[in-house]
Amino acid sequence: MPKQARSHEVRIIGGKWKGRKLRFKSHPDLRPTLSRTRETLFNWLRPYISGARCLDLFAGSGILGIEALSQGADCVTFVDRSRQAISGISQTLSEINAASDGFTLVCKDARQLLDQQQSKFDIVFIDPPFKEPDLLTSILTQIPNHLSDDAYCYIEVPSRFDLDILLADTALQRIKHTRAGDTQSFLCISEP
Repeated sequence: MPKQARSHEVRIIGGKWKGRKLRFKSHPDLRPTLSRTRETLFNWLRPYISGARCLDLFAGSGILGIEALSQGADCVTFVDRSRQAISGISQTLSEINAASDGFTLVCKDARQLLDQQQSKFDIVFIDPPFKEPDLLTSILTQIPNHLSDDAYCYIEVPSRFDLDILLADTALQRIKHTRAGDTQSFLCISEP
């Protein structure tokens, strides 16, 4: 008998879907952002989330973008190169009855999307696979072209990364920082 894929749960921490449990299939590269980290992040973003246009790069389970929609973002573009991830996010959005005009699902490599798209975003979530550290460097050089004035970027990386070195040649300035286990999270603002 074939093994069934295990599923995991995360709970939405705030907004109109607060307390809803989201289920997603387990995958070795999928690391949903921890609840306590999301709570810190959305406390940081609370003054800016209402009406925001968001981009969830490397969306995975989609929890960051779904949390943004729950807490008042106007729209979220979910991007992941995995068809399984995009399908899972689509199913989750359907289960919670998210308005179809409030999100876009894109199955594409994040770098290709940024090369091809001209849209500007108010908040960007960047949580690349930890096994591919070069992705972050590439994304950080591309992302400033897709930020509205005074946009915010959330970046989640392994603890061993020195993000300040990576940010040195970008138009992003770190304004907040937190750690949880082997992960560190940063909130950055775009500089004019």
